[in-house]
Amino acid sequence: MNSTDFEARLSTLQARCNRALAMALGEPGSEFNSTAAPLLKRLFQAGDYALNTPGKRIRPALVYAAAAAVDAQAIHHPALDGAACAVEMVHAYSLTHDDLPSMDDDDLRRGRPTLHKAFDEATAILAGDALQARAFELLANLGKLDAARCSRLVAILAAASGPRGMVGGQAIDIDATDQTIGMESLQAMHALKTGALIRASVAMGATVAGADERELSQLDLYAHNIGLAFQIRDDVLNATGDTDDLGKRAGSDAAHNKSTYVSLLGVAGARAKSAELLAESMAALSGFPGQTGLLLGLARYIVDRTK
Repeated sequence: MNSTDFEARLSTLQARCNRALAMALGEPGSEFNSTAAPLLKRLFQAGDYALNTPGKRIRPALVYAAAAAVDAQAIHHPALDGAACAVEMVHAYSLTHDDLPSMDDDDLRRGRPTLHKAFDEATAILAGDALQARAFELLANLGKLDAARCSRLVAILAAASGPRGMVGGQAIDIDATDQTIGMESLQAMHALKTGALIRASVAMGATVAGADERELSQLDLYAHNIGLAFQIRDDVLNATGDTDDLGKRAGSDAAHNKSTYVSLLGVAGARAKSAELLAESMAALSGFPGQTGLLLGLARYIVDRTK
């Protein structure tokens, strides 16, 4: 798959996810009485603001692409839309909370004011909570998927989101501020903070498609490598990019005195490590019965992206 074909396929998947997200959150409606619905409008608006950003939808794209690698026809399975929405909602909630004054204290996200700046801090907390809960509600009620696989999807996303996943990685990140940590600790932190949700995205798509244990293991190796590569690219862009181009504050890692791949390896060393991880991720996809072009394209996109 050449770069033009990949960009067209990615655009199609992004549009598919955006349509599903528009229906997944919705507005306060008939389930509320006429008094309660207007009072909830601001909360729903904040959730919509968090979801409808000019984001790349990498995690939902990985859900669809992993299914296609297992079975080319599985990419059309309707349950993938719910899984893609769920993982993007958890991602959006995590960014909303990460940006809060008590965490990273950022005022810009994807070229727009962060949610607590656009609304207020309390609403940002509640909107993040609401998105997280709605994600698991979606997975628990997926249509056209057996109960065992629905339960498995809930377990995958819950494990990746909690103390042994994304939340745990964020806790380590906070504790590591103003401290120098080594490469092993840095990789462990980002395997949780960034990598866990990427691995979950791939595992969820593969599970919907009916992957066997060997396929799940190989796809997890792919996802582990691109999860680290994603964070390395973030570190390089933070150190070398421009705030206007990135859509978020450049140089914030150095300002917060955080250990990064750039601070430990230098820009050239970080890029070399990213290239190594890309090669390993691509090797993990050999021998799959479905179509791996999307996963290969996403791996390259993650390493080469400019924001």
